Amino acid sequence: MSRAMKVAIVDDEADMRQSISQWLALSGFDTETYASAEDALKGIGADFAGVVVSDIKMPGMDGMAFLKRLMSMDSGLPVIMITGHGDVPMAVEAMRVGAYDFLEKPFNPDRMTELAKRATQARRLTLDNRALRRELSDGSVLMKKLIGGSPVMERLREDILDLGQADSHVLIDGETGTGKTLVAHALHAVGPRASKKFVTISCAAWSEDQLAAKLFGPAEDGAIPLVEEARGGTLCLEDVEALSQSLQARLLTLINESGTPPETRIIAICNEHAADKTLEDILRADLFYRLGAMTILCPPLRARGEDILTLFTRMSEQFAEEYGCDAPQVTAQEAAQLLQAPWPGNVRQLVNIAERAVLQNRRGSGSIASLLMADNEASGPAMTTEGKPLKEYVESFEKMLIDNTMRRHKGSIVAVMDELCLPRRTLNEKMAKYGLQRQDYT
Repeated sequence: MSRAMKVAIVDDEADMRQSISQWLALSGFDTETYASAEDALKGIGADFAGVVVSDIKMPGMDGMAFLKRLMSMDSGLPVIMITGHGDVPMAVEAMRVGAYDFLEKPFNPDRMTELAKRATQARRLTLDNRALRRELSDGSVLMKKLIGGSPVMERLREDILDLGQADSHVLIDGETGTGKTLVAHALHAVGPRASKKFVTISCAAWSEDQLAAKLFGPAEDGAIPLVEEARGGTLCLEDVEALSQSLQARLLTLINESGTPPETRIIAICNEHAADKTLEDILRADLFYRLGAMTILCPPLRARGEDILTLFTRMSEQFAEEYGCDAPQVTAQEAAQLLQAPWPGNVRQLVNIAERAVLQNRRGSGSIASLLMADNEASGPAMTTEGKPLKEYVESFEKMLIDNTMRRHKGSIVAVMDELCLPRRTLNEKMAKYGLQRQDYT
């Protein structure tokens, strides 16, 4: 089982604890046992990475009291209750309190395994969603996701910090796959509304009537209109270019009524427009000037220089860890090809290439060059890229090589010197030149 989760087994009968633990361990679970609810509470807290299996009838704190304590601490924790024959009404009450499910003694061990698997899947989803929410509310975490040391990325991070604090409406433009949604989340997370709601909707995903109902109400399902849900926080409109003229007018009215500073901040994302048109050509002028007073342009990947190699290395390492194999070693020729590729799909395309390169490497076939060629052919006519002096390609490859080697050896200078056949002084000079610091790898 991937990412094995714990199963905490709570029962005052030693034989029952041991038999359940052995059976679940054979099924691939990581088990821990407790003889009482009081002991279990010492080891189980909010965000416990697993599920709980507990008997209902126990001396001291019984199963129902234990369940109530767990639910007050973490209502999303799956708890499977074990009940004796004739205690079904009590089990039903446990379900009402918040138990995930119950088993009546004597139970089928396979049924226990099935329930445990379903419960751990539910728990994993809950914890992943919590982690995502925390990540999307943590400005420092989001800023670290905007990887790259190129001048355009340095400027992008500075713009996010500046405009995030400015707390005005913002318009984000850029090619598909450049990370505009991530930038929108970062703008919210580093600003004064970070603790408020961030509500997002794609304007291109719904018909005009559906979008109007979702944004302004009344919604058919009785849901709160998004402009109300986001009140005081941030409303993110993806594909803003898809708004009809009538909805643009309603949005303008909302903005005008919101005041200065706005009650609700609007971040508008443009995902596609013709090369010979700007957003000013697409949106009505008065709405454009209200939204576009502050703009952010996400740079295309082909303009980010050696960031391409940095991103490819990070992505391929992550996929290699996920698939349980080695990351592909990039040759000098492949590094040059990565740097020269037009990248019409931008970072999104690079992520796909990195994953496929890892899978190819696991099979022991294919090359990064063949992946790039196939991708660019599928994307249609290649976009032109500016040539670079040979010196820049060499330096980019050298930096990537040292960076990869430092990561692989977890910052061991001696190991890196041996592998790259470099004296310490030369390695130190090159690390200083490329802004690489040993403490970043330990």
